[in-house]
Amino acid sequence: MSEDVRATLLTHLTSRYADLKRRLTRVLGSDDLAGDALQDTWLRLQRLEGQSPILNPHAFLLRMAANIAVDNRRSQSRALPPGEIDELLELSDGAPGPEQTAEARSEAQALARILERMPPRRREILIMVRWEGMAQKEVAQQLDISLRTVEHELKRAHDFCVARLEEKN
Repeated sequence: MSEDVRATLLTHLTSRYADLKRRLTRVLGSDDLAGDALQDTWLRLQRLEGQSPILNPHAFLLRMAANIAVDNRRSQSRALPPGEIDELLELSDGAPGPEQTAEARSEAQALARILERMPPRRREILIMVRWEGMAQKEVAQQLDISLRTVEHELKRAHDFCVARLEEKN
């Protein structure tokens, strides 16, 4: 953009700013959007190069500002609204912290020691039902024992674990 054209446009923008903003506000329906578009127009005029002479600076500036406002609206429509951004920033991290990790590790080790003290068949039944998620009927079939025995051993395993955990506390 030649320096004469740039100077003419910048002079027109600053001297007729109020009129440009009023007309742009009517077109866009927002005073803030019009002001932002005119500010961006001024900045863009600073960077433009290789522009031929402008016959109607007022119309040129209005069209340029309107195009900038449309671009701004498009980019804002893809962005999250401020309320949603605030909600996302307030979300807490669900990952356990170092203290929680150490506590969980300690509890797991305590449970492993309790399981080691349990009779082998009872331990196996507890693991198959609670950790592997097998149905009690399936465990009975796999171990070739009655369903009643599985239920009984599972209850005794739970009682044993609860009693040992209460001893620690």
